Amino acid sequence: MKPRLQFFSVAPELMEQVRALNQAVEDCGLERSLLHLVKLRASQINGCSFCVDMHSKEAMQDGETQQRVFLVSAWKESPLFSERERAALAYTEAVTLIANAGVPDALYEETRKHFSDEELVKLSVAIGMINVWNRLCVPLRPHEVRRGQYCSLRSTRSTQPLGLSPSMNRPSRKRAASSKRPSPLRSGPSTARTWTSKSA
Repeated sequence: MKPRLQFFSVAPELMEQVRALNQAVEDCGLERSLLHLVKLRASQINGCSFCVDMHSKEAMQDGETQQRVFLVSAWKESPLFSERERAALAYTEAVTLIANAGVPDALYEETRKHFSDEELVKLSVAIGMINVWNRLCVPLRPHEVRRGQYCSLRSTRSTQPLGLSPSMNRPSRKRAASSKRPSPLRSGPSTARTWTSKSA
């Protein structure tokens, strides 16, 4: 689909504050692997192809397995996610779809079994943050997703239009090494992510 509007160029001062909050979420202390899952699941629900593409690639760049990334949309049926991750994914779905039924007491109490009060606040802000990005990227469509290209929001001070990260068009040492492994589908626990932005 054709790009519409480069929101970083049009409203740089406001978007710099959005990016600052995003960086605060990145630095809040929640596992980066968990944040990747939250961002990917919310983006799937919101139908944000730009964010799904970006967060899938960033998760794998940070060490997440392809198998777990592929299964995020069907996490309820997968044994590859921990109880804490499953609680975060369920909470992410409820908060992202909050107009449907809010966050039921049973779900809230189940989430609290795996997250402290402080962590639950951080998780809620993280979910709100990715929903903000989705609600910017879906209607304004700053960049189209193209085959073989990598878009990133990893934080920089640039206020230039949302663009591609050229370094991602060639294999890094880390990925080149991983490409030598016999199977492309690796399972198991993950590590996880950040947000570089040529903007966003």
